[in-house]
Amino acid sequence: MIDFDLTTVWAFIIAFAVFAYVVMDGFDLGIGILFPAITVGHGRNRAMNAIAPVWDGNETWLVMGGGGLLAAFPLAYAVILPATYPLIIAMLLGLVFRGVAFEFRWRDERHRPFWDFAFFGGSLVAALSQGMVLGAILQGIAVTGRSYSGSWWDWLTPYTLLTGLGVVAGYALLGACWLVWKLEGEVQAKAFRLATRAALATLALMAAVSLYNLSLLPAYRARWLGAPEIYFASQVPLLTVIIAGFLFYGLRKRWERAPFLLALALFALGTIGVGITMWPYVVPGALTIWDAATAARSQWFMLVGFLITIPLILGYTGWSYWVFRGKVGAEGYH
Repeated sequence: MIDFDLTTVWAFIIAFAVFAYVVMDGFDLGIGILFPAITVGHGRNRAMNAIAPVWDGNETWLVMGGGGLLAAFPLAYAVILPATYPLIIAMLLGLVFRGVAFEFRWRDERHRPFWDFAFFGGSLVAALSQGMVLGAILQGIAVTGRSYSGSWWDWLTPYTLLTGLGVVAGYALLGACWLVWKLEGEVQAKAFRLATRAALATLALMAAVSLYNLSLLPAYRARWLGAPEIYFASQVPLLTVIIAGFLFYGLRKRWERAPFLLALALFALGTIGVGITMWPYVVPGALTIWDAATAARSQWFMLVGFLITIPLILGYTGWSYWVFRGKVGAEGYH
């Protein structure tokens, strides 16, 4: 009989949902972050049209990631949320402001500059908050018994600011590469330049965060530098360098589709790196996935629902991207 660890399965499901949100909503937020650098008027309208058909549905994965964490790992949810409440509130307000600005800038032309700034500000705050939540988890959360025992401001450190900036840069890279894929002409040419700068910033911040991780907890250093773990873990930075080389080559040669796919590959490697660093903890140094997991019967019940709904979500998401494939113009769906 196969030894089936349902808790491990749910850990990978939550990781998949978070990764799906990051890569799908990441380029939406990235375009918002880049908005001040895009030409006012025609250029910004085309940039908005590049994400108009898909941006709202992409947030399905955020709901699944957060809801899945509550349902499958309720103890982790009860510890992580109190430790990061200010960041979660800021992220949600940023997403709301971004969504309102997206619609209102088309309808309220008189105040369009304000809504453009709101679109930028909401995207920046949401991305920065998400990166800082990641940093707050990785740096460790104070836990006493089964409860959070830290202060309101434990999440605010130089390390969390660094991870926050890393996510902002990474989202900007995804957004620029998406514009390269979806647009033509002057706006696309500018997107190529923005993508190159964002790639440099992303890689520099990935390296900085990776080096910082080695000083956070002894377990992190052992996971990356100890034997035999290093023989597996070292493949991640090696592949990152290779993918980065192809990315810069593709941007220089004006490839249109490949840069976005290569940027996704960088995010996938970053996600694998986080997994190597944390495993098997959901709250590093305090709670493993088995400590935080709900009852097995509940996990089985949710797994049935997951196996039904996920193919449906993937199906309609893939269909929407297929229907709205190709280049976009300045005339919006509004």
